[in-house]
Amino acid sequence: MPHVVTSACVDHKYQECVAVCPVEAFREADTYLVIDPDECIDCGVCEPECPADAILQDSELTGSELDKWMNINKKYSNIWPNITEVGEVPADAEEWDGVPDKYENHFSEKPGQE
Repeated sequence: MPHVVTSACVDHKYQECVAVCPVEAFREADTYLVIDPDECIDCGVCEPECPADAILQDSELTGSELDKWMNINKKYSNIWPNITEVGEVPADAEEWDGVPDKYENHFSEKPGQE
């Protein structure tokens, strides 16, 4: 089962996870990353690299939370460009630590750089 990116990534977009992913499973939005569940091999190397603790193994989620994050990661992995190299982290990334409801209030569907 794949790993998923959750709301903690919104407006952080740290990319240490991208640097260690052996299968290039990450996709990029303007303010967020997702993992393509069809490419993720569930190796887990990305999870401890995320400073925002935004990456979870899908088995750590249940019910509607699992459905929500699997659907979001799947949907946007089919739309957003693949990211294979570490890019710029937003200058205000640390200011977003602990902000509640980031996905609901700050998420943007705008794709990242291609």
